[in-house]
Amino acid sequence: MSLHVAVLMGGWSAEREVSLMTGADVVKALESLGHRVTAIDMGRDVAVKLAEAKPDIVFNALHGTPGEDGSVQGMLDLMGLKYTHSGLATSVIAIDKQLTKLLLVPAGIPMPGGRIVKSETLYTTDPLPRPYVLKPVNEGSSVGVAIVTNEGNYGSPIARSTPGPWAEFEELLAEPYIRGRELTTAVLGTQALGVTELKPKNGWYDYDAKYTDGLTEHVFPADVPDEIAAACKRIALDAHRLLGCKGASRSDFRWDDEQGVDGLFLLEVNTQPGMTPLSLLPEQARHCGISYPALVQTLLDEALKGAVA
Repeated sequence: MSLHVAVLMGGWSAEREVSLMTGADVVKALESLGHRVTAIDMGRDVAVKLAEAKPDIVFNALHGTPGEDGSVQGMLDLMGLKYTHSGLATSVIAIDKQLTKLLLVPAGIPMPGGRIVKSETLYTTDPLPRPYVLKPVNEGSSVGVAIVTNEGNYGSPIARSTPGPWAEFEELLAEPYIRGRELTTAVLGTQALGVTELKPKNGWYDYDAKYTDGLTEHVFPADVPDEIAAACKRIALDAHRLLGCKGASRSDFRWDDEQGVDGLFLLEVNTQPGMTPLSLLPEQARHCGISYPALVQTLLDEALKGAVA
């Protein structure tokens, strides 16, 4: 069935460029499937553009706020438009790392401890024993993440003049640093696609490592024990279900390989996984025999199963 699909991309978040790449590839895939496409680089007049376009469905190719935090989902709900990926309540919770913990940890999902701290307090004392991680509460793609170690150059305590997320955000989430390996599992519908290990060539898996070709090696399937692969898939599916995710999600893990299953921790759930040439969802789907156009069509089909909650 041919549809008129509006593809929302761009926006004004820190992940704008990634969203534009995702959106461009989605547009090509939709057109190859025979759908009519209206591409919209989201500005403040997005509701007007959508009302003029009158699409059958919206493909949400936005990343970060406001496309991933419930704002756009709420607008689309009010306009009576169906859309891909997760709905309003799920998006509000999943974008907020602390709210995600409050929902998932009581249900038995292993996640790092930690607490919200005022950035101003970092200039007088460390919130946790070093090493620890500081990250914005509601940004994705490792935007604004800092690893604070005894050997690092942030100072002890952190120097007020040192660049970092403390200069950009009033509050940050402080978590213990988990040594070990970076793993990720994508979920499509009701299927966990597999486990990828991410091996950055330099440093750690930050924004540049995610979106610069050649900076990170993707190993799929990850060379991990069967029990770890099974645990990643089980936890990713459970988190997807508990959060009420729709269509696709991606769960990111740290695994301390000296601790076995007890060393596996879910870091966050991404309800709007990237779909660029370097992104993990389409890569895992491809290894499972799902082409990029088929992945895009599956996300449309999932959205069309009923009105987005």
